[in-house]
Amino acid sequence: MKLQMRLVTMPMVTPFETSFGRETHRNALIFNLEHDGISAYSECVTDRDPHYSYEDNTTASHIISDYLASRVKGLPEPSEFIESVVDVKGHNMAKAAMEMLLWDYHSRAGNIPLHRALGKSRGYAMVGVSIGMDSVENVAKRAADAKNSGYMRVKIKIKKGRERELVSRVRSAIGDFPMSVDANTDYRISDLETLKSLDEFGLVYMEQPLEHTDIVDHAYLAKNIRTPVCLDESILSEEDARKAIDIGACKVINIKPGRVGGLTESVRIAKKAREKGCHVWVGGMLETGIGRAFNVAMASNGLIDYPGDTSPNSRYFNRDIVRNPFKMEGGKIKPNDNPGTGVDVDREELEKVTVWKKDLL
Repeated sequence: MKLQMRLVTMPMVTPFETSFGRETHRNALIFNLEHDGISAYSECVTDRDPHYSYEDNTTASHIISDYLASRVKGLPEPSEFIESVVDVKGHNMAKAAMEMLLWDYHSRAGNIPLHRALGKSRGYAMVGVSIGMDSVENVAKRAADAKNSGYMRVKIKIKKGRERELVSRVRSAIGDFPMSVDANTDYRISDLETLKSLDEFGLVYMEQPLEHTDIVDHAYLAKNIRTPVCLDESILSEEDARKAIDIGACKVINIKPGRVGGLTESVRIAKKAREKGCHVWVGGMLETGIGRAFNVAMASNGLIDYPGDTSPNSRYFNRDIVRNPFKMEGGKIKPNDNPGTGVDVDREELEKVTVWKKDLL
């Protein structure tokens, strides 16, 4: 059995800017598990800097090397692995990388496509697009282009002082088309009137406007605006989802498998949310084709009822590290039907973009 970790860096087609920073490259930790002729892969959603979360590539590589890799040795089922690492507090992104690696391995070993191993699959993911910050003119143009390209929903990034004009221009550009905004925690409850002013634009939802650990102020906000609130960073588990929904903090949840500790918890969150009448969709973290495959598999699950941020690989990278990148048709992406994630890793390209690699087992 062999387990290897490597850091890759890949230039993005265009920079992606949010309220907390600007990304020009994807700096990803990639994992490869080799055993009994089966080669499984996964990706950690951390990046170089701890801006989205306290986790970054340095913390993840440390936690995985020193605490998690050894728990993979016996090839436990994904849910068993998660139970075995409860002594490691937090570090969901590091845990998710190993949990999803085991999902890929076991579904490959069982000759089952990952999207079917996760439960009832509809056979496709509904695709929306997330547009990073830029000039008002460029964002409006990209939104209109996305609508014309067949995306089912347009989401734009906003931050303090850059919301009303931007939202207004995009709404004018796309007309009566599903649109949402994502603030990535940039506002506070003192900004209530500013956020309330966005009600007039008929948004499907407003994503994570307040602090990343908060649900109390989000509940107050939700009671005082018409736009539904979507939580992203605040939801790290099924329990977080239950509490947030119960106090009225959200009507929509963005499930990012890499944020919540993996696919096992993603399915649990989706089930709990749907039971309580909350909408769910699957987001991403600018993953390569390896990580993207896990998101598409989860987004194809029958529990997911809103379009997610699972755009085709070509939107982010001119050259990916997989030979079979996802393509969108009619606002939908079909998950791979080969065993596991079904990705065909381009090993030659993978080596070209590798900064360093390390054997863990």
